[in-house]
Amino acid sequence: MSPTEHEWPVLESVVEYETGWYTGGYDLVELPDGRTKRYYWAELPPAVVVVAVVDDPSGFGLPVPETDAPAGPAVVMVEQYRPPIGELCYELPAGIVEGDEGYADAAARELEEEVGLVPESIELLEDFWCSTGVLRHPRGIVWAEGFSRGERKLDGSEFLDVVTVPVEGALDVARRDPANDATIEGLLLARADGHL
Repeated sequence: MSPTEHEWPVLESVVEYETGWYTGGYDLVELPDGRTKRYYWAELPPAVVVVAVVDDPSGFGLPVPETDAPAGPAVVMVEQYRPPIGELCYELPAGIVEGDEGYADAAARELEEEVGLVPESIELLEDFWCSTGVLRHPRGIVWAEGFSRGERKLDGSEFLDVVTVPVEGALDVARRDPANDATIEGLLLARADGHL
């Protein structure tokens, strides 16, 4: 019997811990051959990642990319330390979808909170499940454009700096160690849809 013909019944679902940030546990699943196995998971709330390109970063009070090339459009990123991997990362602005927000509302809120930009329009490029072998975590990638100045309001535990990267070098920056999956995904999707 193929896996698509089998429902993989969950015989037991156990929550082993709750952290306030995520819930962890396992499902005891019946495999297609009749055996059982525990599949461990961590469940996180949905998150959104924002791809934003500004034509003139200095016009919004953002840092100008450090480059010898002429000034031009730049991808807005944040630089922040990630304790789980012990690394300082360049990442696209991102955050958790709160309450009844959709991806677009969450993206607009996060972009203003982390960077101080208010987008005129937001387009959902893709939504998908992340690391499906272990996570229950949906993610949306959005494209934002048409900006005005807003008010930057970092959460109490956020310590990040805004950086801008020339569009033509953004993917190279994202692929440098320590590479970040959401940033690479966001830039690739934006490029595939003709935004970059």
